[in-house]
Amino acid sequence: MTPGTQPTHTLTHWHSQTDEQGIAWLTLDSPGAKVNVLSQAVLQELAQVLDSYERQPPKGLVIRSGKAGSFIVGADIDEFGQLQGPEDARRLVASGWNLFKRLAGVPYPTLALIRGHCLGGGLELALACRWRIAVDEPATRLGLPEVMLGIFPGWGGMRRLPALIGPPAALDLMLTGKTVDARRAKALGLVEHAVPPRVMQATARHMLAQRPARHKPAPHLALLDLWPLKRWVAERARKTVQARDPHGHYPAPRAILDIWSRHGGNALAAPAMIESLVASDTARNLMRVFRLRERLRGERQAQGEPIDHVHVVGAGVMGADIAAWCAFQGLAVTLQDQDPERLAWAMARASQLFARKFKRDARARRAAGDRLVPDPQGWGIARAGLVIEAISENLQAKQALYAQIEPRLSPSALLATNTSSLMLADLASGLARPGRLVGIHFFNPVAQMPLVEVVHDAATDPQAHARAMAFVARIDKLALPVRSAPGFLVNAVLAPYMLEAMRCVDEGLDPATVDAAMVAFGMPMGPLELADTVGLDIVLAAGRQLSGGAQVPGCLQRLTSGGKLGRKSGKGFYIWEDGKPQRGAGHPAPPGLAQRLLAPLIAQTREQVRQGVVADEDLADAGVIFGTGFAPFRGGPLHYARSHG
Repeated sequence: MTPGTQPTHTLTHWHSQTDEQGIAWLTLDSPGAKVNVLSQAVLQELAQVLDSYERQPPKGLVIRSGKAGSFIVGADIDEFGQLQGPEDARRLVASGWNLFKRLAGVPYPTLALIRGHCLGGGLELALACRWRIAVDEPATRLGLPEVMLGIFPGWGGMRRLPALIGPPAALDLMLTGKTVDARRAKALGLVEHAVPPRVMQATARHMLAQRPARHKPAPHLALLDLWPLKRWVAERARKTVQARDPHGHYPAPRAILDIWSRHGGNALAAPAMIESLVASDTARNLMRVFRLRERLRGERQAQGEPIDHVHVVGAGVMGADIAAWCAFQGLAVTLQDQDPERLAWAMARASQLFARKFKRDARARRAAGDRLVPDPQGWGIARAGLVIEAISENLQAKQALYAQIEPRLSPSALLATNTSSLMLADLASGLARPGRLVGIHFFNPVAQMPLVEVVHDAATDPQAHARAMAFVARIDKLALPVRSAPGFLVNAVLAPYMLEAMRCVDEGLDPATVDAAMVAFGMPMGPLELADTVGLDIVLAAGRQLSGGAQVPGCLQRLTSGGKLGRKSGKGFYIWEDGKPQRGAGHPAPPGLAQRLLAPLIAQTREQVRQGVVADEDLADAGVIFGTGFAPFRGGPLHYARSHG
């Protein structure tokens, strides 16, 4: 309870206290939940609270959260799945729109005290308050990510955010789903103050006492929220959306632009859009993907000592990027390699990552750099809670390295391999304690790919596996538990997909035509561009291992024997310039090409489930979506196959 307050009334989700100055402190703390969401029950209780304040108005109102590290993460998306028709959808939108309109119009001053994630409907509630304070700590993030679920911010965000910070910045947040930290929110004008936790309550009291003028965007930005300039802004934004999504797979960004520019941000004035979006396959599938992401986040079970020091052996691309990412995430990291020049290259590469991630925070950049220490002699092994081996895919070399490392490990340390193809049983055969070896398989590029496969077999100590899962979550990645098997899940699924694309080239199809068919389906890139990016020599080796004895496509053999290995050599299926493939226009794809290419991918995903490499079809879909970029709006390969017979 805030010092000097007295409880006025307590409901299930909301708790109100009034202090000596007459300020009401309204706390949302839904019982039994890790985070607060704006379910219909929560909204109904908020309406009751406003009823009570209407009868006896406070001197001011502060809305805050009782959850550690979380303000309000948005609406309850489970309620979207329960909608029975267009009237239910319209009623759901109206519930939040009308309530927040009421909150915005109360006669007493209101303030949202934001600590932790303030997303979607949570930010829309905060925008309905007169002022906002954000607590400046890493957990605080603000945004309207509804577009990521295939829907729009229908509870006032499309009206209030552009009016507060100007249309350009508001549309950037709404159309991309990106979030901002407290300091960036302050710079945008989204919050009045970004303060440390120790002064958050005092700052809130001071603001309510002083009642400063509301923030307004600069005059030229305010004009962009009015006709006719609003139409010009919308048309420019539509061109950007079209460039990002030329095939129109994601309708929500276009709907946001239409509702903002034509209906003043009021979705209730566009009932047809509410029905078409909320009931669409895209929205249902993107909400499925959200739940899959949450399941991966919930797969971890922290056990044993937390890992705060990681030692990485191997300063190649993968080892360097793993080390840099761990340092970026706040861990102490030592990086070992016998080649000083490679270590220097890895440190320079890490500095580039820190510069990108901490553009506006030189202190954070330096701190991350200080956490990453080159360690050619491997002194960090004895202190590390986790040692990750990231050397070349050579069984004998890895076993020899383990023989050197194991005697130096602390008793509680984990030993992990970043292998993409070797079996844990073979790697662990010479270890005194094979149970503590786990696979922690990152994907390239490490900083961009959200998935990490956490590999186990029958000999793996369950506690070691659980700690590895918790470590992956600690560094803000999605941990997918997989059983040790050739290719695990992701590579085993990708190999037949890429090989089938190459057989199409053997049959005379142009690479650009093949890739265009899959981009039109919704993939981020085509299978042949992907093969070039991975490296055709690596694809060849994986193809021989994972093709089940099938003949390797002739085009792949010819390219690799001629030294054309893809992006890294400058030539492969494409000529690469400045890191980009130079592709021609291609020819119209023959009917059924996308389905032909998908067939082996779907079949192999199903086979990995049958063999127990992943526990079930949902986890398989999650792994393929987050590990390969499989079109999220399709809901995953096995879900897509079920939906389309």
